[in-house]
Amino acid sequence: MLNLGGFVPFSASDYPGYLACVAFVQGCNWRCSYCHNPHLQSRHPHPLAPSWPQVLEFLSERQNLLDAVVFSGGEPTMDPALPTAIKQAKSLGFKIGLHTTGAYTKRFAQILPDLDWVGFDFKAPWHTYHKIIERKQPLTHVQDSMQQLLTTDCAYEIRTTIHSSLHQPADLLAMAEYLSTLNIGHWVLQHFRAEGCINNTLSHLQPHQRGLLDKTLLSDIRELVPQVTIR
Repeated sequence: MLNLGGFVPFSASDYPGYLACVAFVQGCNWRCSYCHNPHLQSRHPHPLAPSWPQVLEFLSERQNLLDAVVFSGGEPTMDPALPTAIKQAKSLGFKIGLHTTGAYTKRFAQILPDLDWVGFDFKAPWHTYHKIIERKQPLTHVQDSMQQLLTTDCAYEIRTTIHSSLHQPADLLAMAEYLSTLNIGHWVLQHFRAEGCINNTLSHLQPHQRGLLDKTLLSDIRELVPQVTIR
């Protein structure tokens, strides 16, 4: 059964353009320094989270009232019960969204045909990725998942959470160059949020990190990725 760490019954921001509920799957294989959901990193069940059958009961009562179910985390593809849960939600008529790092390539490939939208986290240029995720794990999994996503008709959003102590202008340009080689024309840059983050150094520097995206840098990025959204 899907191991949940939380549930949000209504969200207008987790699946662009649609009203969704969000199921937060417990567990993550990475330890990103800017994580604002560190309580979801462990695979231990959360005592206050609903069970998946309870969520299914909620969904059965919200048909034609909600548009979509988004599976977030943690890293939802870590959970072997995710494919079944997605099919159960989809059978009730909901669109399916996924927030993912792409770390579990085989499971991502398994569920991709059932997905309608993916929010794909692109953390950093490849040579500094491990600085962000704080784990020495193969990055080919992430690259393969991104490539798989681009070969489908599934809608997607490539997004990056940025902080001036973790990203430099050269890093963002290197990332833009990589996205350009994949013909990705839209990139979402999200400013770090201190809420929930347990890294006091990053939180303390928050007031200073918004200066990273100056007009010159944004102009250079848009030469490579024409559409850039700042959040």
